[in-house]
Amino acid sequence: MFIDKVKITIKAGRGGDGSISFRREKYVAAGGPDGGDGGRGGSVYVEVDGHLSTLRDIHYKRHYAAGNGAPGSGKKFYGKDGDDIVIRVPRGTVIYDAESRLVIQDMSLLPENEKFLLAKGGRGGWGNKKFATPTRQAPRFAKAGLPGQSCEVILELKMLADAGLVGFPNVGKSTLLSVVSGAKPKIANYHFTTLTPHLGVVHVREEQSFVLADIPGLIEGAADGHGLGHDFLRHVDRCRLLIHVIDVSGSEGRDPLKDYHAIMAELQAFSPELAARPQLIAANKIDLIPAAEGVHPGIPNEFIQAMQAMGHQVFPVSAATQQGVRELVSAAMEALGDLPPIAMYESQTAVAGVSLGTPEDTEIVKEGEDLWLLSGIWLSHLCANVNFDDYESRMYFNRTLQRFGIYEMLEKQGVQEGDTISVYDIEFVYEI
Repeated sequence: MFIDKVKITIKAGRGGDGSISFRREKYVAAGGPDGGDGGRGGSVYVEVDGHLSTLRDIHYKRHYAAGNGAPGSGKKFYGKDGDDIVIRVPRGTVIYDAESRLVIQDMSLLPENEKFLLAKGGRGGWGNKKFATPTRQAPRFAKAGLPGQSCEVILELKMLADAGLVGFPNVGKSTLLSVVSGAKPKIANYHFTTLTPHLGVVHVREEQSFVLADIPGLIEGAADGHGLGHDFLRHVDRCRLLIHVIDVSGSEGRDPLKDYHAIMAELQAFSPELAARPQLIAANKIDLIPAAEGVHPGIPNEFIQAMQAMGHQVFPVSAATQQGVRELVSAAMEALGDLPPIAMYESQTAVAGVSLGTPEDTEIVKEGEDLWLLSGIWLSHLCANVNFDDYESRMYFNRTLQRFGIYEMLEKQGVQEGDTISVYDIEFVYEI
């Protein structure tokens, strides 16, 4: 199964909490604090794998979570770092933020074997050893680990090809690819034979080659989701040159000029910039046209005139007999020499960091006559950093609420002396 677009959820690991510990050893007086730091949370990386050509493996696993860091322990032992995870993708994959649709990273820009940090693990918390000072020699508190980054992203595979074959089904695109390269697409005389894009390397002359993509047949309405073409239009996004394959033999009762305009309308609907790319016209299946003389034997004059009026070169070819194919390939190589490199996507955003909130985001809800419930990301993290069994830690908690205006917010909402304040699992009586 060919899968070229998936949405996944990623979550980096949380940092381990710092340890509250004191050295207790025979013959060692006043050993002091020796709590170690928590381990770093695992990160999520993305790496290009040259052996992959589809996002199928990722399609079946939509959630990726790195390991959490282990908490610190006594004897100044640091906690173990969380395990990183690596998501392997084909070259040409573009990573988008699922919410904003902005580009996070085009994996084609990275060198081989270089990993892209998609979500960073949280920092481990400090153990109580870090808080020892000459005046505070026995700190009974430590710092909690920070959460890792998390988000939803879309992975989209856009094939890396210099030129792309476009056209209606059954016009000979797969046959043309097979005779100019080593690619082996499925070929048969019915519509939608090709169900997946194929790539082939076309060798023109010594040390001269380009990559050619066979895009599954488009039909009218493809840009609106009809048929198969809509699913694969993204694969011509990077193509610098389009080779428009058209059946000029009339073997299926089709009008070549109408076919051209129908395909161009779909490309225009999908991306005006794509429709404006340079084109070569491969007038295919001339072997089915009765013998005739002239530069374009047997091809309708109105079709030739219309193409030339738009500035397109027309190449009479027969992919089945390879007639005119060499001329088409040489012209494509020459045109590519004057065109800019394959399009890459510059990063437009980064994975958002984990917000610890602000005191202004604190939610205050009154329950009954004298109970006030406080909640918020900032408060949750503050509580994780406080040892409520320790007097000094409780005083720090009280000073922090006062310094950041939480008590003032409560007073504005009508809190009275003697009311109960509940902050998650902690309750205390409000006093003026």
